[in-house]
Amino acid sequence: MPKNKRPVPRKSANSPEAKDEQNTTELCTLALDLADESAGADIIAASTREELAQKHIAFQRLLRRLLAQGKNEVLYGAIEMARDESLDGYRYLRGAAEEGAANLLLRREHGADLEIDAFAIPVFVHSQGGLDPAADFQDPDAYQALVDSFTDAGLESPKAQVVLVSHAYDLSEVERISYGQLHAMLREAAQSLTDKKIAAAPALERSLAAGWSATSFGADDTAVELRFLLGFALKRADDAFYKVPASEKAADAYFAKRADAYQKWTETHAPLVARCLGRARGAAPALTLNFLYQDLFFGARAQGQSEYDMLGLLSTLNQALAGHDPAQAQAVIAPTDDDDEPALRVQLSLGGAVLATADKPLDPAAELALALDDLTDALSSLGLTDIAVSQDPLS
Repeated sequence: MPKNKRPVPRKSANSPEAKDEQNTTELCTLALDLADESAGADIIAASTREELAQKHIAFQRLLRRLLAQGKNEVLYGAIEMARDESLDGYRYLRGAAEEGAANLLLRREHGADLEIDAFAIPVFVHSQGGLDPAADFQDPDAYQALVDSFTDAGLESPKAQVVLVSHAYDLSEVERISYGQLHAMLREAAQSLTDKKIAAAPALERSLAAGWSATSFGADDTAVELRFLLGFALKRADDAFYKVPASEKAADAYFAKRADAYQKWTETHAPLVARCLGRARGAAPALTLNFLYQDLFFGARAQGQSEYDMLGLLSTLNQALAGHDPAQAQAVIAPTDDDDEPALRVQLSLGGAVLATADKPLDPAAELALALDDLTDALSSLGLTDIAVSQDPLS
């Protein structure tokens, strides 16, 4: 006969665990309500609008507190809870957490309010032999010139203060940076830029602790590696440089101008970025760089990850097509049936025989139709013309 077990003590209503559970549920519930109400914003009664405004205030206040406290379990738990309930709620909450983690408003009693954000630039580095970690950001003159270029070239306001981490993060390093850690790094950057004093930066130091993941490139191998430049921009909250015009036409022109400035920066300053990245392990010293667009940290990380996954899939399929005419092959795209880790699967066949099967992870927040269009365009770049989409999962 089994011994009687001691009953598990109940959690106190005031225990840290119970408080975290309460905050997780509250944050998720507020996000779901706000997402639902926003979807029908045009037909909301005045009384409901007032209630919605109060919920938004409560949501932002709770989100800011959790970010400041580094409550990653609560933040990620609420996002997963929202994903189980509503895709719109999931998108709303994840987007708010990403933006909140990468942006901080600094209110000042005397003087204008300041704002600081964390941005990143994904760049694909083509080299012979792969990058040498010992040469990463070892040129101080190139580093300072690169920092200055963000304001000189119009990527940030001429009045902004920009600081760049003197390290090119690899994908594994940026994936380890959580909401709470990035927000802590943002506060450390704000302190260094406003206090003008050398202060400890433990969150930043943690982001650098692991270093680059090991690679197996030989000295003669052609390597393509993803790196991220991570920076912080401090500016007045009312800086007109960042104010998006109200009209759609003017807003389009504003963003087109910013995109044009960035494109010119990538062309003009690529050699400077290459100097900061250092040298390759192989005999050929030259690096070739392909930039993705500058964005807030989590948006840039998602860009880089998606493009990295796409290049991996295309490489697999291209190897399978070696010696075959792509115009004679057939490609079928279908979503997988894994709800936890959704993906788009491509099956490549020729004459009824399967040549290869490869998956591209699918962001749960992504629009499926757009993801399918992007993948179809990418497959076309391999010379494939017979491309079909199936609603049934591929085995």
